[in-house]
Amino acid sequence: MGTTSCGGDGERQSIEDKEQYGVLLYYKYTTVPDVDELVSFYESSCNSLGLLGRVRLSTHGVNVTVGGKLSALEEHIAAAKSNCLFQGTDFKLASCHHPLNDKVSQECGFTSLSIRVVEELVTFSTSPLLKSPDISNAGRHLSAAEFHSVLQSAKEQPDGSGKSENKELVLLDARNLYETRIGKFESENVETLDPEIRQYSDLPTWIDQNAEKLKGKNVLMYCTGGIRCEMASAYIRSKGAGFENTFQLYGGIQRYLEQFPSGGFFKGKNFVFDHRISVGSSKEEIIGCCLLCNNTFDDYSPRCRCRLCRMLVLVCNHCQVKGDDYVCELCRKHKGQVPLSLDHSNQPCESKGDDDTRRKLRILCLHGFRQNASGFKGRTGSLAKKLKNIAELVFIDAPHELQFIYQTAATTTPPPLGACNKKFAWLVSPDFDKPSETGWTVAQSQFDPLQYQNQTEGFDKSLTYLKTVFAEKGPFDGILGFSQGAAMAAAVCGKQEQLSGEIDFRFCVLCSGFTSWPLLEKKREQGSIKCPSLHIFGSQPGKDRQIVTQASSDLAGLFDQGCATVIEHDFGHIIPTKSPFIDEIKAFLNQFV
Repeated sequence: MGTTSCGGDGERQSIEDKEQYGVLLYYKYTTVPDVDELVSFYESSCNSLGLLGRVRLSTHGVNVTVGGKLSALEEHIAAAKSNCLFQGTDFKLASCHHPLNDKVSQECGFTSLSIRVVEELVTFSTSPLLKSPDISNAGRHLSAAEFHSVLQSAKEQPDGSGKSENKELVLLDARNLYETRIGKFESENVETLDPEIRQYSDLPTWIDQNAEKLKGKNVLMYCTGGIRCEMASAYIRSKGAGFENTFQLYGGIQRYLEQFPSGGFFKGKNFVFDHRISVGSSKEEIIGCCLLCNNTFDDYSPRCRCRLCRMLVLVCNHCQVKGDDYVCELCRKHKGQVPLSLDHSNQPCESKGDDDTRRKLRILCLHGFRQNASGFKGRTGSLAKKLKNIAELVFIDAPHELQFIYQTAATTTPPPLGACNKKFAWLVSPDFDKPSETGWTVAQSQFDPLQYQNQTEGFDKSLTYLKTVFAEKGPFDGILGFSQGAAMAAAVCGKQEQLSGEIDFRFCVLCSGFTSWPLLEKKREQGSIKCPSLHIFGSQPGKDRQIVTQASSDLAGLFDQGCATVIEHDFGHIIPTKSPFIDEIKAFLNQFV
């Protein structure tokens, strides 16, 4: 265990307390036989010693960031060491200035003690489909000295071809963009890969999309204190042959800067998730810059945030304006789009404090056959009201405009067109005719409840239209489809991999849905659909006059059983909003909030 000093001379001089203040970080992956007993230990130890901060516990271990008097922190460490669960734990203790009761301390959770039992010590992914990798397969630990030595050797010995860049070695930063802005490892002959992610749970997707940059290489991973590399390195190694040589900096950047106070190969400052904000080397170098004027700047204490995604941004004192009207580089890069997932409910202590910046889900709503956006919005008013704290529902018209029809038995002359709203469809029958000049046609027969079985055309046009919607109005976290809209949404789910980058979403809600022809083709090609889905339909045959119960049940059967949730109700062709159905809908959506 080492105790380090942090902050400038002014900060050290400001410590006027009789006892110095400090911050303690540690984590431990281990099997916890009795979580309740561990909760009691932390409640007793932290409260009696006056420690504040965050404690996250699970059956897989602990993740702790707390602050208090140095003597109290040392006493807590001694108590933890007496428990065999903490054998081999790296307790990282640093002395620093006492936290002020300001916005920074509140955001970082250092004005109270938060002890929570969680499923994962770090939220590796928000996708219910992606299981956390086996932590026992994590990359080999390299001490700060070993890590430095590898980089030093690469600097002195270029690759065998004599080129200046060592092609066999890459550095991978496992941290978020707002951290890498102000500090990162740099070596002349080694490429540093910065995923530029908003949050840690975005890293698996980046790894999947950039696996070729890692395959066959010696991958040196690093993060603030080490915990994020444990899970991420295990995930990389789980990809099999070519990914075995993945290593991680033990103790993270914090231990490296203790070993190499002048910075070594680390440039800038180490972002930390407590009131200190960042910790630099003795060089006091600045690599960050103001978002607006591009002048050198790396101070996050103003807590400026992007107005779209709420990520921290660097804005110098001269450029700061009231109202926080800033847009980060990632939102600019993606044309102002906010991220698909901002899960702050269970972020690691190392990577996120308790935060109230969570945003609502954005759900694109697809209406049924011969409906329109305004009508569907009205029919789902109760649903929108009950989901108002979770989701924003966005409604659009389908691209195929339909003829108005009327029954001759009811009237001999149709009403004026101005009195009717246009009706649309996602899928149409092979004999589909565009609206005539009069806009009206006489119904050929009485209502046919099985007409949807003949609506097999128009998918390509609707798909192209949805690509435009996602580009201009997106992004969206999920798609909600009703009746034919559900059939369309399900077909899009079936093509989710091919549509990556054009139509990106994380889940679908299919209400009174049925299987469309494009989806049947997809089923034959690749089997079950692996998109998290919620299926809502009537349980009693005959209750839903438009879509038979079996058709909706068959649609649910096309989705992977591990990610499909079914809600059956005893009503008709509606989306139920009474309890317990609305509670089940909320439970599904809350997985993605």
